Amino acid sequence: MELGLSGKVALVTGGSSGIGRAVAIAFGREQAKVAITYRTNSQAAEATVGRIREAGGEGIAVYMDLADEASIKAAHAAVLDRWGQIDALIANAIHWGADAPNPGRQIEDVPMSEWRAMVDINLVGTVATIQAVLPAMRQQGSGRIVLVSSDVVDEPVPGTAHYASAKGGLHGMFPALVGELGPAGIGVNIVQPGLTTTEKNLERMPQAVRDMVAARVPTRRLSTPEDVAAAIVFLASPVARNITGETLKVNGGWSW
Repeated sequence: MELGLSGKVALVTGGSSGIGRAVAIAFGREQAKVAITYRTNSQAAEATVGRIREAGGEGIAVYMDLADEASIKAAHAAVLDRWGQIDALIANAIHWGADAPNPGRQIEDVPMSEWRAMVDINLVGTVATIQAVLPAMRQQGSGRIVLVSSDVVDEPVPGTAHYASAKGGLHGMFPALVGELGPAGIGVNIVQPGLTTTEKNLERMPQAVRDMVAARVPTRRLSTPEDVAAAIVFLASPVARNITGETLKVNGGWSW
């Protein structure tokens, strides 16, 4: 299917690895112009840019920190300076902080400082990212926003309550975004991955745990980053121009 993304400009936050990298490369295959953001690993970001170009698109990497509103505005300005428009925003970046999820830690043992940081950076930072991109989209009378959520919003996973709270906030503001932005020609959707075989998940999660989850999934396989990317790129494309307000789960039927 021709998705109509050739020459379109996509901004993918957190594009140096995992789902974000797969999304960026998928946009490249559609001959799109792709800006990815990174916070710490500029080398990995530039490697992703190379993959975008190999796939047939144009690419740049820009620094952005969800905890720093000035850097968010600067990243969007850099994209506009380069290409003059932003047709799609993929709000994918997430900041965990120093500690990985710890299933052995109870809710009352998570310091309030970690709760505040998780929500302030990941929810409020994503709001700031959306705010930064909207003037350009309103001016051009079109745009696509895809919020990348997580199955932990619906399926409890020990040790991730603060992360689920941040992602749950996206779902809370979602109807308001859809209602307000639809008349401006801007579509908003959520893609909600299940356990996905990103590099980080493969490093953190024992094979036995992955096998256990896969055994519960009707497809008997975990999603790959490319599986998730396919859904995101479709929803971010002009082909999906009248699809808005939808939450698409990419989890092999986990919640069927």
